[in-house]
This record gives sequence, structure tokens and C-alpha cells, in this order.
Amino acid sequence: MIRGQKKCIGLIFGGNSNEHEVSISSAKTVFQAFNSEINKERYTVKTFYINKYGDWLDSYLSEKILIGGIENDKTNKQEIFNQKRINFLDGIEFQNVDVWFPLLHGLNGEDGSIHGLLRFTKKPLVGCGIIGSALGMDKILMKTIFSKLKLPQVNYLVFQNKDLNDKEVKKKLINEIKKNLNFPVFVKPSNSGSSLGISKVKNESEILKALEKAQKIDPKVLIEEGLEVREIECGIIGNSKLLTSEIGEVKYESDWYDYDCKYKLNNEIIIPAEIDSKITKQIKEIAIQSCRALNIFGFARVDFFLEKSSNKILLNEINTIPGFTKNSMFPMLWKASGLNIDQLVAKLVDISLDL
Repeated sequence: MIRGQKKCIGLIFGGNSNEHEVSISSAKTVFQAFNSEINKERYTVKTFYINKYGDWLDSYLSEKILIGGIENDKTNKQEIFNQKRINFLDGIEFQNVDVWFPLLHGLNGEDGSIHGLLRFTKKPLVGCGIIGSALGMDKILMKTIFSKLKLPQVNYLVFQNKDLNDKEVKKKLINEIKKNLNFPVFVKPSNSGSSLGISKVKNESEILKALEKAQKIDPKVLIEEGLEVREIECGIIGNSKLLTSEIGEVKYESDWYDYDCKYKLNNEIIIPAEIDSKITKQIKEIAIQSCRALNIFGFARVDFFLEKSSNKILLNEINTIPGFTKNSMFPMLWKASGLNIDQLVAKLVDISLDL
């Protein structure tokens, strides 16, 4: 393939969310995959780093961050208040991008914001659209839709925009949790990822602290009943036809699957998961059904619980921009399914182009 026929991939990473560092790690993996010997024949990559203040850096500096030329925490907030014109795209050369590959985890990325912005460029992008991204990011809306479809989930309660300084509000909430859920419970911000802002609550005395922690990230809070479960995950790729990966299981030594456990500890990853073939088939069917329900396509990772005592399948959540770090399950699932990381990123571009 001659150089003029190469597709230019616009890789966007970083962002001003609490998953900034995870996004950089994911982008490094994807950048390397596009620059493999086989993919260099098909693609060029133009990188776009967004720092923690929301400022976009030019492609040269962005690539330096990915290859270790500069540290991302050394990029400073721009002095924008004295500028006559404020435009985050000033100086950003994006016209020759053929396909966008956003890897912004969390706020302003996984919630559909970046997808809405990129739509104005009239260029295809890797991943799903605005609606699917927004619904997949908001745990409360996601679970509400799953409930309407009678998809199996753990018992949960919703706590939205309430004043924790109000004694009556606190009393009513604690009573509601005690009445409807069994301890332990998990308290989660509705819009967050990588288990950030989540607490495992073992008794009544720990509830308020956990709610305050979650509300620092999102005023909408989800409270779920904690069960003895196995962590099961399934990858999805495709558009009109969704394909499922092998099923994987994460075994961990910590009390629960928190941020440190996901990214800093050596967990045991088992692919394919050691589960009955009928359960595997059901998990794949529910994974596709849940993605269709939220208009999620392109690529995603669907997370499940498998209750240890009953082998009951429980749908947990869908991640519309799953991690691509060295510890991330999504690329591992597809490697076990016959697509190594170089093939996977190329396949995702083909899907975005409907090839």
C-alpha cells in the first residue's frame, strides 16, 4: 500500500477526568499497536493529548508524552483569561485525520461528550455514539433500562441530589438501605469508572462516609447489595452484527475489585473462564442484548457477576471505552479469541468504516 493510501488515525487521550492516567496508559498501548510492522503499512497516527485542565496540546507534544519525551504532569494550564479569543482547537491540526480513536476514559470522554464534538468533523470514529456512551457511563440510567428489560442484576437503590446535612434525609436513607438491602453494600458514584469513588460498606456506621466520598464525584449515587460473586467479563465488537469474545474471569486477593486491584496488583486472569458451557452461552447472549438495549456498538466490555452459591448470572455494567493497559481485560479477551493487539486495533478501525 503506498503512503497516500494510508489512513490517518486521530488518537485522543488524557482528559480532565479522574481516569486521566489510565487513559494515557491505554493510549500508549494503542499507539504502539498502530506502529507495529504490519500496521505501519496501513496507518499513520496523529496524537491529541488533553491535559488535566482540559487544554489540547499539539500533535508533536502529544506524541512526546506517549513515547516518554516529556511527563504529562509537567504540562501547565494555559493562561486563557487574558486571551481575546478562547478556542481549544486553535493550533490543533486535525483536518487530515481519517478516523478518530478516542481513548478518554470517564468525564468528557466515555460519557459521549467527545463523540458529540467529533461528529462535527464528519469523520468516522472508533466506538459507539453519543447515546450509547452516555447511557453506558451513567450507572443509574443503565440499570433502570436493564430493570425494564428484566435483565438479571443485584438489588440496588438510588440516591440522587440529596443533602446529606439534612438529618431527616440521612435517617430516611439509612432506614431504606437496612430495609431493602443486606450488608455489605457497595456505594458508587453514578458517573465514574475504574472503581474510583466506590466504597464497600460493611455496616450502618460506614454509610455516610461512603456517600460523601461518592458525592464528591457525582451527586447521583448508586447503592448495590454485595454478594459472594465471581468477576466475569466479555468483550464486544461490531456494528450491525455484534461479536463476543471468549469469557474471562478475574481472581483477586483483595477484599473487592477496587482501583488498586485493577491497575496495580497482579491478579489472576483466566481466559476462557472455567464455567459451564450453558452459562457461557447465556452470558454472551445477555452481553449482546444489553449492548443493543443501550445502543452500544463498535467495542465495549460487558461485566458480570456470577453468584458463587447459585451460579446465577448478574449483569453488572457496560464499559464503552474499556482500558487497553497492560493489565486490561479487553485486549486479553480478544487475544484469547484470535486477535492480538495489532489485529484488534486494525479490526476496530475497519468496523468504524464498516469494512
